[in-house]
Amino acid sequence: MDNEILPQYSFDYQKAKPNRFASRMEAQRTVVLDEDVAKVFTTSEAVNKVLRALIESMFQSSAN
Repeated sequence: MDNEILPQYSFDYQKAKPNRFASRMEAQRTVVLDEDVAKVFTTSEAVNKVLRALIESMFQSSAN
């Protein structure tokens, strides 16, 4: 019976605490770069800078 799952568990939710890591994880996403791209863009800051410039140029070209 040590490895058995019980049909019901009783939790005391009044003692539960909010997940202190949830706010940090909420905004983070993981993206895997191909090796050749990762050699050029070695930090998340570099990737974000280029992507923001690309996004801005996309919106400027669509507005014209």
